Amino acid sequence: MTNQARDVGQRWTVASKRQVYANEWVTVELADVILPTGERFEHHVVTLKPAAITVVLDDAGEHVLMAWRHRFAPDVWNWELPGGLLDPGETPAQTAAREAEEETGYRPRSIEHLVTFEPNVGMVRNAHHVFLARGAEKVAEATELNEGTFEWVPLAGVPELIRTQKIVNSGSLVGLLHVLALSGPGAPHSRSE
Repeated sequence: MTNQARDVGQRWTVASKRQVYANEWVTVELADVILPTGERFEHHVVTLKPAAITVVLDDAGEHVLMAWRHRFAPDVWNWELPGGLLDPGETPAQTAAREAEEETGYRPRSIEHLVTFEPNVGMVRNAHHVFLARGAEKVAEATELNEGTFEWVPLAGVPELIRTQKIVNSGSLVGLLHVLALSGPGAPHSRSE
């Protein structure tokens, strides 16, 4: 059976949707959903603005630029990569470069798209575009002062930070694990080599 044939038989169908809440950051809809078995119910759909995140490596590729910061919603402290929401008319790559510079004062020497993912695909639309910057130049002081304190963290120490839940942000996890997988034993050579 082809993926297309299998997909048709497993597709959830949306009979209708109605918006129940909206502001500039989030939209909440109720969707009248019909499952492949014929079961029908209302399901929430939350839409958030898309985001761009950047793994900024130093010129040697041995350190990653991260901020130790507090997130009030889950009430956690953790290390995070620079990133933010796309501005109107901005591409994800432009957002990645802009946010890195605004939050850290460093301008990436290059921006390479790694992956785009949905962090909570079951009921939330919120595309996260993850980029890799190889090298960065200090061009100014950070202009976004509420984003935490950025430091160059040894890339070799990232697995332990993940294991001890010092990195819990989904965008940071996806970006860092992607970079570690590409640089580990048996990984394909990086595109710049």
